[in-house]
Amino acid sequence: MKLFPLSTDAIALICVTLITLSIFIAGLLDVLDYIIIKGVLFIAFGTMFVFAVSYALKNKRKENRLKDTLQDDSH
Repeated sequence: MKLFPLSTDAIALICVTLITLSIFIAGLLDVLDYIIIKGVLFIAFGTMFVFAVSYALKNKRKENRLKDTLQDDSH
């Protein structure tokens, strides 16, 4: 069992959830006006963006069809 899922859907959902929850909690606590909190949120977003782009570039295309069994997809 892996600790972190490595599918692209799971990574995207985790990133969106983390960003949404952090902004929501910071808004509830009225700390969004502090420059340090804005910097932490900006750096976290940038780090997640770089991670997502690097994973997307590293991800290889998978073909589900065997090369020996050709099929006609015209109909």
